[in-house]
Amino acid sequence: MFVTACSSATRAGNSGQLTGASAPKLAAEQFLRAVKANDLQAMSTVWGTQNGPARETMERTSMEKREIILVCYLTHDTSRVVAEAQGSEGRRDIRVELKRGNLTRQTTFYTIRGPRDRWYVENVDIAAVRDFCGNPGTSAGR
Repeated sequence: MFVTACSSATRAGNSGQLTGASAPKLAAEQFLRAVKANDLQAMSTVWGTQNGPARETMERTSMEKREIILVCYLTHDTSRVVAEAQGSEGRRDIRVELKRGNLTRQTTFYTIRGPRDRWYVENVDIAAVRDFCGNPGTSAGR
């Protein structure tokens, strides 16, 4: 199962805030910090497509619903990047280990270069962390 950032039309940002990250690994790390803080606004600055951040390319209600789903699946106690690899069409795949309670899982963050050479989390393999959602981390790990 994947949740992706969708883009139908790019709207120019008027906040002047620099979005995205300077490197693929940093995009995944910033996204995870925002998830841990339950900060939907921060998530929307580093989640996006080649057209830019989700907050500028998605309808707000739809974006926030997707972010809430992502928070459910990606809430964690600790995280660490375990690998980075070349993905398809210039993307970078960031393999991340997440721990929640006694559960430990690895998932992949798919990053893409956007405007101004900034990197965005375009997609996340949430199937790998499906048991994090609604689970306080008390079940036995695999």
